[in-house]
Amino acid sequence: MIKYFNREANSYEIEKVAGDKYLKWTYSSPIGMKLLELLIKKKFFSKYYGWYCDTGFSKGKIQKFIDNFDIDEKEFKKLKSNYKCFNDFFTRELVTEARPINYDKSVLISPGDGRVLAYENIDINKLIQVKGFTYKLTDLLQNLELAEKYSKGSCIILRLCPTDYHRFHFIDNGICDETIKINGSYYSVNPIALEKIPKLFCENKREYSIFHSENFGDVIFVDVGATCVGSIIQTYAPCKKVKKGDEKGYFKFGGSTTILFFEKDKIKIDSDIIEQTNTGFETKVCMGEKIGLRL
Repeated sequence: MIKYFNREANSYEIEKVAGDKYLKWTYSSPIGMKLLELLIKKKFFSKYYGWYCDTGFSKGKIQKFIDNFDIDEKEFKKLKSNYKCFNDFFTRELVTEARPINYDKSVLISPGDGRVLAYENIDINKLIQVKGFTYKLTDLLQNLELAEKYSKGSCIILRLCPTDYHRFHFIDNGICDETIKINGSYYSVNPIALEKIPKLFCENKREYSIFHSENFGDVIFVDVGATCVGSIIQTYAPCKKVKKGDEKGYFKFGGSTTILFFEKDKIKIDSDIIEQTNTGFETKVCMGEKIGLRL
């Protein structure tokens, strides 16, 4: 059971997890863990499932997914009948009014839909994955010089579950460098898996880029792949000016994670998000929603 804080309703809710029984069995049973290491975490497994979700054979999954997880069809930019495969639906664009963006220059917005954990004054050698599990920023980025710039800064972890809108966006006006890709495994990023696999973010396939923002300094965007994520697609043009809210990219099928790192004294994260993080709960947010302020 995954409980999160819904700040809009000011209440705690239980997350509907796609493949809940499968995840618990895989990451809790001896046979499941063995199968995980032998097959499920491998690129081949996720690539094959990603291929299937790109074919017309997967189209029949769309309506069942909408019904099971109460997906709001009014937000879709095009009719569901026009989706050619499951990934076409999964990476759907939304109508503009579905995700209003706070354009105040001092406001930090969420880059996507999901559940957020946030940390200030971070120790880059003991970043928190979950209680009891930590990792080093140098291991995540494989770049010591870059990692050291973010000592005592802030970290925001946005976990996208399969039911979320899966496009991610820029948090400010600015210029984003080329994306650097790091190969790795394909563990799930669900909390069930995070509590079982040490240094999971450092184990998984991931991509990162430096976003030179106008109002929040140099921000590291890290996009982490996961089980059954066919691809991480970057749609932005590197080294060209972008505007707040512009699309940066999207994940194909699967739960995924975007992690943001900010330099020291650049932002102040909203107190309710920090409070929920300190008590062990994620906070549900939507793309474009205020999650902090510029210092």
